[in-house]
Amino acid sequence: MDNRERIIDGAAQLFRIYGIKSVTMDSLAGHLGMSKRTIYEIFADKDELLIGVLNAMTIKQKELVKKVVAESDNAIVAIFRLLEINMDHIQNMSPAFQADMKKFHQDVLMNRADKCEMPDYRNNLEVITSGIKQKLFRKDINTDLVNRCLHYMILSVMNNELFPFELFSRREVIGNVVFHYLRGISTPEGIEMINKLEKKF
Repeated sequence: MDNRERIIDGAAQLFRIYGIKSVTMDSLAGHLGMSKRTIYEIFADKDELLIGVLNAMTIKQKELVKKVVAESDNAIVAIFRLLEINMDHIQNMSPAFQADMKKFHQDVLMNRADKCEMPDYRNNLEVITSGIKQKLFRKDINTDLVNRCLHYMILSVMNNELFPFELFSRREVIGNVVFHYLRGISTPEGIEMINKLEKKF
């Protein structure tokens, strides 16, 4: 692992635990056991580092989707598995990370959209198209539109402003939002499978 990868990996760990604002270049350097100068030789500032972390997350997401799809019996099983992984990932992430992304760094991502691949809804398109081939999703759906809807729907599950934690459990939100949407794009065979998997979710 070279210095760039070490810095991105270390920053991702600290961002997940403490949020973005609380992590300084000094604390990152101390965490990694390297000089701050070394970090600045690779990343001009913290915003550039954040984009590096998000792009690395996108690559890992692509690899994860491919792995889950390859190891799953069908597209619906893959979606349920990805939901479980996503829930575990978000539950282990500091709420401060999500708050900092929205409050302090959204403008950075918008201004540097050409350098940042997040959010990359294209990662899951393979799941939708394979579901149609397996006759679990209806063939008349617009795959690109459906994929975008599912992507942002899943992202919204952990949005405390949309679905306050004190009012709704994440399981309840997924059941009422994501699963009902999946039923709407599914064939009778797909709906039957969703009903079975939902009981185990």
